[in-house]
Amino acid sequence: MTTVMQLQILLPSRILVDREVVKLVAEAPNGAFGLLPNHIDFVAALVPGVLTCVDAEGHEFFVGIGEGMLVKRGSRVMVSAVDAIEDEDLESLREKLDQRHRRMDDHERAARSALARLEAGVVKRFMSYAERL
Repeated sequence: MTTVMQLQILLPSRILVDREVVKLVAEAPNGAFGLLPNHIDFVAALVPGVLTCVDAEGHEFFVGIGEGMLVKRGSRVMVSAVDAIEDEDLESLREKLDQRHRRMDDHERAARSALARLEAGVVKRFMSYAERL
């Protein structure tokens, strides 16, 4: 009987987490769910949120993720996400996620502004071309 699960959280560029856990709580589009070591094999799409994990010593840690996939097979749980942050303290994690969200908003505004300039340039060139016809 398995008493722990090996949790790996995989990002595109690295492995963020590789730890033994005894419990994991995550959120799918249809609601939150928990996994224990003897849970059946399982696959789920994950929505942006916080994974709550309990290690073998009973300490909680948290991982904020964007969308991702979770696969449990035997005693291994693999979570694949584009972006994630780990922290031992939930409040600290929330602050880090808020900061990242604000930075992303700034980048998105800059990208939208650049796109608007490109679109305006295309329209001007098109109008100039149409006038020559």
